[in-house]
Amino acid sequence: MRYYARKFGFYLVALWAAVTLNFFIPRMMPGNPVDILMAKLQQRGGTVDPSVRRSYELLLGADRSDSLVQQYVSYLGNLLHGDFGVSVSSYPAKVSDVIGQSLPWTIVLIGMATLISFVLGLVLGTVVGWKRGTWLDSIIPSTTVLAAVPYFWLALILAALLSSTLRWFPLLGGYDVSLSMGWNWPFISSAIYHGILPALTVVISSVGGWLLGMRNMMVSTAAEDYILTARAKGLRGNRIMIRYAARNAALPSVAGFATSLGFVVSGSVITEQVFSYPGIGGRLLQAVENNDYALMQGIFLVITVTVLGANLLVDLLYGLIDPRTRVSN
Repeated sequence: MRYYARKFGFYLVALWAAVTLNFFIPRMMPGNPVDILMAKLQQRGGTVDPSVRRSYELLLGADRSDSLVQQYVSYLGNLLHGDFGVSVSSYPAKVSDVIGQSLPWTIVLIGMATLISFVLGLVLGTVVGWKRGTWLDSIIPSTTVLAAVPYFWLALILAALLSSTLRWFPLLGGYDVSLSMGWNWPFISSAIYHGILPALTVVISSVGGWLLGMRNMMVSTAAEDYILTARAKGLRGNRIMIRYAARNAALPSVAGFATSLGFVVSGSVITEQVFSYPGIGGRLLQAVENNDYALMQGIFLVITVTVLGANLLVDLLYGLIDPRTRVSN
């Protein structure tokens, strides 16, 4: 019980520190979101009365008359009530609504791509590691090179080759804009079709890491005494590979996969920008360009909670799987 209490206490402190940084960092950036909103109103022919400006400052949390401490306390109070504020870049939409519209696209795209790359890497790594020294080892250098290629460069190459040249996939967007969004097959099939190319970028760039890690663990596990015993008992090679070697070799990869899920939200910015995908990455860049404090803070909070939650889950699972981690030094 003390082990779990320490873990929860640590992650609560980490969450508080992340929320605090989430508040102060956007306010250290140059510019003011109210100035940007006032400029938009002037472009539309609106008037900029001092009382109107004051109202927008209070609405957007950019009131300079209050100290940072007062703004910080007010920010924490709003978070506890689920109020993330109003987005400047998507005014007058609430931050929670903007995130709610974009987050599902990112979770489905990057989440499914991460799962596919993980499963593919484990399967290939299991076979390559079990049959080490054969021609299958030649797969590793190519996947390692692809994993080292910058994300955006790989995305641009795939877009130029598979979309612009061969025209196999659409280049931009998340679905056919002529369709109505909803749980109907034409829209779902269009979303899947538009998501194949961005997902392929994620899979190609990340499968090499899973493959290499699983291959090395399989090589190490194959030398264990219980594997030699299983061979001596005359068990079939495939059974030894899957039920004995792979089950134990996959433990570090499973822990790494749980942690990588926490970065699903934050790892989509570049991919979504290249393909103009309507996910959280584009919203984050939009918020930075417009000094949209509220939206930046909301997105960073989602990323923080996701990462901390995934790491907490891994720690708790390891406490159940391996009792040695619960023993105090």
